[in-house]
Amino acid sequence: MARRSSTDYDPLIMSRRIITSIDVARHAGVSQSAVSRAFSSNASISPVTRAKVFEAAAALNYRPNRIPAIMLSGRSGMIGVVVGGLSNPFYAFALECLTVSLRAAGFQIMLVHVDDALILDAALDQLASYRVDAIITALAVGTPEAARCLSELNIPAICFNSRIVGPGISTIRSNNSASGFRAARIMQECGVVRPVWLGGPVRNAASRERRRGFLGALATDNGTGKSVTELQGDDTYESGFTAVREYLRQGHRPDGLFCSNDLMACGALDAFRDHGILSCPEDVVVIGYDNIPQGAWQAYQLTTFSQNLGAFAEVAIEILTEVLSSPDVAISQKRMIDAELLVRGSTMRKAPVSR
Repeated sequence: MARRSSTDYDPLIMSRRIITSIDVARHAGVSQSAVSRAFSSNASISPVTRAKVFEAAAALNYRPNRIPAIMLSGRSGMIGVVVGGLSNPFYAFALECLTVSLRAAGFQIMLVHVDDALILDAALDQLASYRVDAIITALAVGTPEAARCLSELNIPAICFNSRIVGPGISTIRSNNSASGFRAARIMQECGVVRPVWLGGPVRNAASRERRRGFLGALATDNGTGKSVTELQGDDTYESGFTAVREYLRQGHRPDGLFCSNDLMACGALDAFRDHGILSCPEDVVVIGYDNIPQGAWQAYQLTTFSQNLGAFAEVAIEILTEVLSSPDVAISQKRMIDAELLVRGSTMRKAPVSR
């Protein structure tokens, strides 16, 4: 029986154990250091040798171990995408948009889930245990103390809709206040005289900004100085349904409703439908925020503001690239992106309702 050469490898046999750089070196007929250099973008190696190594690696289904490089450089090449509140379709689509864009830009991703649906603060201890080069998240920094702690981790962070920043912490925000102002103008054009604001949790900075723009516009002369009824929700469908149902049971008849997010707006629309007295948009116009897929369903046809997640992801990668190219600089940027108004049936009142 012929003896097997040291450079002959049976894929079936090799698949039974982890393939190492030594195996690749033997198969390619090169040194182990040549294999290491072949998989390092900055190392000196001839194109012919690199090609031989890659051919051998493909034949053996070899994947280089990243741990030694991480230990030597302190850089993992991983971006931590921190998510919470995935029961809200907005955060699910934000996650999808981010991961697709990051992968297309050549970044590796580590998904980190936290329990909080709004802010990053409670996840700081968890984040400290991960070796990632940067963090991108749709969650906001809740307090200056949390911002200080995050900065001390020396992990650059890019947050969506966070008013609070610090060294190494950047924020990309939707123009919430301007959108609230525009929502008020739509109410005015529709002849609304009894407007209602349905807000999210008090600690939700984006909700507070939308409220400020909405109430500020209605308080002006052009807004005819209307007083606004304020209802409180918690960003969920159920809270929107409950808040509006109870308001209607008290005998109130609003003719305009601006909701801090689409989930609550969908709940509110179902509450109007369930009550059976007010119809949308003939009796009440409704505006949401976030452009979740459900808002476009025939049952809702919700006018809303899209935060333009594609633009958020594009700016995040732009900041990320700058951050990683200057590791010794605690870069902190504030960027603003205008929301896009999507007009649907919930505000398509043919003429102001006479009162």
